[in-house]
Amino acid sequence: MRPAVILAAGFGSRLQGVSSETTLKPLTPVAGRPLLYRTLDGLVDAGCKRIIVVIGFGADELRIAVETGYERDVELVFVENPHYKLSNGVSLLCARDHLDGDFVLTMADHVFDAEILEMAMAYKCAPDGACLLVDSKIDSVFDLDDATKVWADGDTLVEIGKQLTRYNRVDTGCFVCSSALLDEIAAVYEETGDASLSNGVQALARTGKMKLLDIGEHRWQDVDTPEMFAEAEAWLLQQSVARGPD
Repeated sequence: MRPAVILAAGFGSRLQGVSSETTLKPLTPVAGRPLLYRTLDGLVDAGCKRIIVVIGFGADELRIAVETGYERDVELVFVENPHYKLSNGVSLLCARDHLDGDFVLTMADHVFDAEILEMAMAYKCAPDGACLLVDSKIDSVFDLDDATKVWADGDTLVEIGKQLTRYNRVDTGCFVCSSALLDEIAAVYEETGDASLSNGVQALARTGKMKLLDIGEHRWQDVDTPEMFAEAEAWLLQQSVARGPD
């Protein structure tokens, strides 16, 4: 079973203040459970046995909280990014020495229906490419202005960016990656001193090697602002009520 990488290194400054329990975004409780724990839960439920968590801002506090508080049966590897002020691609490069083969990649501040991470774990990734899970239900995306947009040609990504004016998919923040994505991000980093995931994705797109997997009717939510937090919490609480007591 392929491993997973969770990016949890950033400041999360736009979410600070929504919780009296912590100033660290990955530990912010949403519907009673920390964001990072929810991401870990989803991956473990999908069959993942080894997860690399890239940390940066508040690294010691975050690592200790997870090591002492998270109780699911999974191998956790913590990797620190000392340059966490840079873009998220730099965080992914920090995990490179702990990866051998393809892997699932997601963010600590996204929540997903369980089926989405199951789709990612099951997807067969090309050895020289990568895949982004996308949402074609554009009208249902909360805070579309803040979302990363995608222009797709069938199941192939053509262009990606927050400022796209022509788009037909939205980036969900979940990927299946080969080392090719790492290579592309590393090339941009060596040239410019910084690199985002989108830089690597766009580089693969130029050669037609960035594929897309639509999540269908399943739901996800980025949790980056107080408004997104409220939307995610309402959804998760509703979902919990619908399931009933354990």
